[in-house]
Amino acid sequence: MTALGAPGRSFSAFLFDMDGTLLDSTAFVERIWGKWAIRHGFDPESFIRTIHGVRAIDVITPLGLENIDPRKEALNMEAQELEDLDGVVPIAGAIDFLNSLHREKWAIVTSAPIELARRRMAAAGIPMPDVIISGEDVILGKPNPACYLLGAEKLGVDPLDCLVFEDAPAGIIAGELAGSCVVVVTAAHRHEQSTRHFAVGSYRGLRTRSLANGLMQIMDLAEDSRSTR
Repeated sequence: MTALGAPGRSFSAFLFDMDGTLLDSTAFVERIWGKWAIRHGFDPESFIRTIHGVRAIDVITPLGLENIDPRKEALNMEAQELEDLDGVVPIAGAIDFLNSLHREKWAIVTSAPIELARRRMAAAGIPMPDVIISGEDVILGKPNPACYLLGAEKLGVDPLDCLVFEDAPAGIIAGELAGSCVVVVTAAHRHEQSTRHFAVGSYRGLRTRSLANGLMQIMDLAEDSRSTR
């Protein structure tokens, strides 16, 4: 049994990304964005690898597509996403793990718009926290750390005392730049991903341990947890 994060570290709060971290929307993303990629002349498999954890506007804008208004295109994609939730499922053990936490001790920090986030969470049966930071709450999306800094602020804690759960490179960088410890959730990964952070295959076997000072540790009891480099 080991404590996740830096050895011996304890945390004031946990900040969770949503897609790929608490729920698996891979089938949905590949369906919606795969069609978009083909329509605009991109190889869907290669393209999809670059968009995880990134806001639609931040995916489209850097491409510099002719005759495309990035904001209108992003809103169109978000509208399609709101109508298609087929295949959205929770990461194994995520619901039980979240239900074991005090509501004031955790938040969701996602690149998705708030309405899409609420619908995906409902579709996957993910409990609703008191604090949700969406892609609409910040000017700069992941990998900028603004979202995680705001999440910590809303919980009334120092981001240095937070443990971030992420799955995508953009989100991992955002957590790092916020000064938080990061745990990488690999359940939704289709390809091997090297990381210097501790990685878990699911939430099965993870338990919290409350300390006398009000801080928490997360204990890893699962065999599918590992550290990769």
